[in-house]
Amino acid sequence: MRLLTNLVYFSLIVTGLYFAGCNSKADQNQEPVVKTTHGTVSGSIDDGVFTFKGIPYAKAERFMPPQDPDTWNEVLECNEFGPVAKQVVAWISDSTMDESKLFSVNVWTQGISDGKKRPVMLWLHGGGFHVGSSNDPMTYGKALAKKGDVVIVSVNHRLNILGFLDLSAYGPNYAQSANVGMLDIVKALEWIKSNIENFGGNPSDITIFGESGGGGKVGTLMCMPAAKGLFHKAIIQSGTLLNVMTKEKSQTLAAAVLEGLGLTADEVEKLNTIPYPDLVKAGNDAIAKISGPRRPGSPTMFGFSPSADGVVLLQQPFSPGFADISKDIPLMIGTTLNELIRTVYGEKDLTLEQAKERLAKEYGDRTNQYVELFAEAYPDYTPQDLLSIDNVFRPFTIRTADAWAEQGNAPLYAYLLAWKSQVDSASRGSFHGLDIPLAFNNVDLRPDWTGNSEEAWKLADKMSSAWLNFAKTGNPNVEGILPEWEPYTAENGATMYFDNESKIVNNHDRKLMNFIKPLD
Repeated sequence: MRLLTNLVYFSLIVTGLYFAGCNSKADQNQEPVVKTTHGTVSGSIDDGVFTFKGIPYAKAERFMPPQDPDTWNEVLECNEFGPVAKQVVAWISDSTMDESKLFSVNVWTQGISDGKKRPVMLWLHGGGFHVGSSNDPMTYGKALAKKGDVVIVSVNHRLNILGFLDLSAYGPNYAQSANVGMLDIVKALEWIKSNIENFGGNPSDITIFGESGGGGKVGTLMCMPAAKGLFHKAIIQSGTLLNVMTKEKSQTLAAAVLEGLGLTADEVEKLNTIPYPDLVKAGNDAIAKISGPRRPGSPTMFGFSPSADGVVLLQQPFSPGFADISKDIPLMIGTTLNELIRTVYGEKDLTLEQAKERLAKEYGDRTNQYVELFAEAYPDYTPQDLLSIDNVFRPFTIRTADAWAEQGNAPLYAYLLAWKSQVDSASRGSFHGLDIPLAFNNVDLRPDWTGNSEEAWKLADKMSSAWLNFAKTGNPNVEGILPEWEPYTAENGATMYFDNESKIVNNHDRKLMNFIKPLD
């Protein structure tokens, strides 16, 4: 992303000659130039889709709420993804991270300033509230924008200790510090409201969607007064891990961080100059001191995450529902069959008796009851399935769906992805995140997950069509390729079961999930 001194672009902007009429597909002769509230940006045209990467939407000082970005006078070239949030992971190069320049959005659209008001979908990336970015190829928005004539937006925002360190006990300047990573997303939604019409989108028709931590962010936004009115539909994919962070807990964690750094309450401003690696170490040490080691399979969030302070965040999502301010938001929510479970599909010769022996370590004399309930839920089960079913996300998704169906005023739709990836089938199954390339219709961008088979493409067509229809209408039904999908209630348990032959199931696994993790 760089500034262009381009008098040709400038003259086109002034005269309005870059408006190319009301085409549903990008005119290859149309200049990809759009005026935003803080300056003009240029992008590119990729297979008939206008593409803009790394558009600034905010700026922020460390631990402070986001502010409007600085304005610019020349045309800002937005052809490359912007930097991502600071984090410590092996799969993202440190050279692509920047604490001050991470605040950017990416936009894919078939029309700019053409008078059309397309539905808008804002993607929130996974990685908990700790890691991740919007620059992942499988979440590129071109395929969805082209297929559904919608506008796709993705966003980078602050994470981990920089996004969620609660310093509110150290003065009013830090009153919102515990949730600035989420306030970044609110700021991005405000940017969308002010600018998306020039990208061919409808600021009054915004769907927020995300998977894993991104789904948790969707749920969190549903409990934030500052986000009310900035989005109109929501999709939560495998996002129901519980965040139990309260103001008391987050302040205690911050105090441990300061203690670990040898800082007193009067020296809190010194945090602004401490190198990021030193902050991370202090944060990790504080978490270990307070919470101990993380337990595998825990249904709760771990470490720095949004804090329910009753002001910025009214309550934690999934506890069991959401805040009343989102009662009128249509919601789609679901999980995958295996999620994060270490599956045993590679053990081709596993027998039922061998599976029962392993199950007995957890269920003891209730093992046969478990198998009976499993057979009721999945009549065609294999011994491998018995040891590979998700026991974290699915129970809490049922609980959340039950509560929200009762509490909310808008339709709720539930799904379960049961299709097992044929790639590395020795271990993977229907794993956590498999729904992402399918819903984005990006099978070709993640063949190591989905494969590139006709089966995968057919399922991607079904799922992406459902996601698009929900974004357009609040109803995911797709006539002709999916069975009729009715809204969920606790009584009907209506759930779209995505597989090679998709179907509606009704409370098919409620007894099993209640056995695994009592929902009452």
